[in-house]
Amino acid sequence: MYDSIVIAVDGSDEARRAAQYGLRLAQVFDATVDVLSVVERKALWLTETPDEKTQLREQGENALTEVGEIASELGYPISTELTEGKPTVQISENADEQDSDLIVLGRQGLTGLGRRLLGGVTEQVLSRSDVPVLVVPDIDHKGKTEIDYSRVLITTDGSKNAEVAIPHGIEITRRYDSNVHVLNVVDLQAAGGVFNAGGLEKEFIERLDARGQEAVDSVADKIEESDSDLTVKTAVKQMASFERTAAGVCEYVEENKIDFIIMGSHGRSNLERQLLGSVASTVLRTVDVPVLVIKRTG
Repeated sequence: MYDSIVIAVDGSDEARRAAQYGLRLAQVFDATVDVLSVVERKALWLTETPDEKTQLREQGENALTEVGEIASELGYPISTELTEGKPTVQISENADEQDSDLIVLGRQGLTGLGRRLLGGVTEQVLSRSDVPVLVVPDIDHKGKTEIDYSRVLITTDGSKNAEVAIPHGIEITRRYDSNVHVLNVVDLQAAGGVFNAGGLEKEFIERLDARGQEAVDSVADKIEESDSDLTVKTAVKQMASFERTAAGVCEYVEENKIDFIIMGSHGRSNLERQLLGSVASTVLRTVDVPVLVIKRTG
């Protein structure tokens, strides 16, 4: 599934952790790895001396060198590239040129201007690129050298957008011998205006739960049809808090000690609904585990 992986780095601790995750994943899938560092053109424009320009480029080179050292320790070959331009554009175009299957980013890296990556480059790449994106949070491995994906979560709302996560979930769980969880969150607040009328509250909630169960059962059936040896746990969780669906996902992750999340997202056909503010975006901001976002295209 992952034959070519692009890892974008900027010299931050978060980007280094993302590189570690990306390289470990590449090892498991025997994928080629292209590591990219982008010197933001806007930052170059704001420099006043040649020394400042050189310093910006050296920061990018140092970021690539650090990842090269990590790859050398793992004994895994990589290619590196330092480029200039808008990070979002350069990362997406590099992934297209390499015909990549995955982009790996840190959740909170620094750009050349010191802007936080999440809410900037990461979400712009998620909106712009059709390539799946793995977002790695700013977590401390505490000396751990192996990546543990014992418990993998696939979220579903029963839509076509959510279905694109299933093949990725199957491959990840196969490679890491994981237990896979499938979750649907029933958003009671969103449906409140409907089931408050006419005394239908209980019946309507039961109907929402039933639809949620159908959604998770459908995903579980597809997983088990693909590989009967995989262990699947399904869950439907009701939420009525302000954050609603995203909060339900985050609570489930904590309660079940999930190591890795796989989520589907919208494709280019409805880009007017930007990822910023969506369920995936809120989950990315709040969980302390890697999140793989797959966009439905076409």
